[in-house]
Amino acid sequence: MTRSPKAWLAGAVLALCSVLTLSGCATGTDAVATGGGTFDFVSPGGQTTIRYDPPADRGSIGTLSGDDLMNAGATVGLEDFDDQVVVLNLWASWCGPCRGEALALGEVAAVTYDQGVRFLGLNVKDTPRSGAQDWYTSNKVDYPSIYDPKMRSVIALGSFPTSVIPSTIVLDREHRVAAVFLKALTAEELQPVVEEIAAEQ
Repeated sequence: MTRSPKAWLAGAVLALCSVLTLSGCATGTDAVATGGGTFDFVSPGGQTTIRYDPPADRGSIGTLSGDDLMNAGATVGLEDFDDQVVVLNLWASWCGPCRGEALALGEVAAVTYDQGVRFLGLNVKDTPRSGAQDWYTSNKVDYPSIYDPKMRSVIALGSFPTSVIPSTIVLDREHRVAAVFLKALTAEELQPVVEEIAAEQ
C-alpha cells in the first residue's frame, strides 16, 4: 500500500525526533525554567554540555530516591545529601562509554569529597541486579547508586532525556540543576565545573 506524502512526512518527522532524543540533541532557546521553579530541560542548539546560571534561575528536580543497588532492602536518595553538591550519573552495565568514564568519576568524587561534593549513580534499564552489582564492583565504584531498571525514580528528573546514557547532572547545594553533561566525561571536564559549583556562596 502506497503512503500519502502527508503520512510519509509525519513519519519522517517522528523518526527524526526519536533520533534527536536518543542523541541528546534537543533544541530550544531557554535552558531552564526561570525563578528557581521546576527544572525544564532543553538543550539549546543540541549542546551536550549545559550550564545553568545565575543560581537564582536554576530549576529543581523532584524527589529522587530508590533501591540502593549494593544494599538490598535499603534506599538511597537526595535526602541523604542535605546541603551538599550532588553529582548524579545515569549509567548501565551494558553501556560501553559508562565503563570508560567510571574511573574519571571516581577520581573527581575523591578529590572533591572534602569540598562537600557527593556522587549518586542512577542505574537504569539494567537486569539482572547481580550484573549491575558486578559492574560496580569490577569498576571499583565506591559511591552509592539507585537501582532503577524500570526507570521509576528517574521520573523526578522531569523532561530530562533519560535515554541518553551515560549522562551527568550536577546539583548545587540547594539541589537545583547547575550543569548537565549529555556524554561520557573525563576528570578534566568534570572537576572544574564541580569545584566551581561547590565554591558558590
